[in-house]
Amino acid sequence: MKTTLKGTNREVIIDTEGPVVIIGESINPTRRKKLVETLSRHDFDFAVQLGKSQVEAGAEVLDVNVGYPGVDDVALLPATVKALQAEIEVPLCLDSPNPAALEAALKVIQGKALINSVNGEEKSLAAVLPLARDYDAAVIGLVMDDEGITHDPEKRLRIAEKILERATGMGIKEENVIIDPLAMAVSADPMACLVTLETIRLVHEKLGLNITQGASNMSFGLPGREHLNNAHMALSIWNGLSCPIANPNKITAFVRAVDLVRNRDDFAMRFVEHMQAIQA
Repeated sequence: MKTTLKGTNREVIIDTEGPVVIIGESINPTRRKKLVETLSRHDFDFAVQLGKSQVEAGAEVLDVNVGYPGVDDVALLPATVKALQAEIEVPLCLDSPNPAALEAALKVIQGKALINSVNGEEKSLAAVLPLARDYDAAVIGLVMDDEGITHDPEKRLRIAEKILERATGMGIKEENVIIDPLAMAVSADPMACLVTLETIRLVHEKLGLNITQGASNMSFGLPGREHLNNAHMALSIWNGLSCPIANPNKITAFVRAVDLVRNRDDFAMRFVEHMQAIQA
């Protein structure tokens, strides 16, 4: 399955049979006081700096989240998108729980965007899927619904099936649906990672869709987070993860190594190029 995204001057193909595509996570005000301060002034230089540094580090898509308390995201998200696309060519992932903000950004974005996200709740399906259809965007589907978050991988699969069925039923191509299996903190639930990994396997084998997840969610509250994240990431990729949302400065070398081991890097070109770049 191939999901095609487009920026101002770059096309990215996320392929279930290809190398991993990293979606850069850093344009997000959570724990970034400077980003909140600058965005509050409609000063986009720092956001653009974050975007450029992530692309240089290996991100091929940039997640754009401008959510913080009191924000007018209907105005700020499209303004941020325009500022980023004036200087950065890669596709963007619009990250907001507010459908009005998503639509405002979709009206001004160039290329083909990724929407983050819809879920199995009826309210969410009704609000977000028409945006993906009307603006020819791809969409991330979270495997939660009106009953909340289930810890049963089979039920998570059924929610993914529901999202896919609703999407294709209104004319969205199946390749434009990417599933997020919900990575939860293993510190709160020892079974959390196993549930997520089994969900990834089921979605990959039963639906054949591309799969994303927050790369660092599972290690929240624990020491040595990078080691835990890498362990979970390797197992996730092996089971079918194709486009994690992550900090490329921390994960690109690891992902390139995993791709090489999986025979997704002809003649080790991507791995060697990346290693030479970071050692230069």
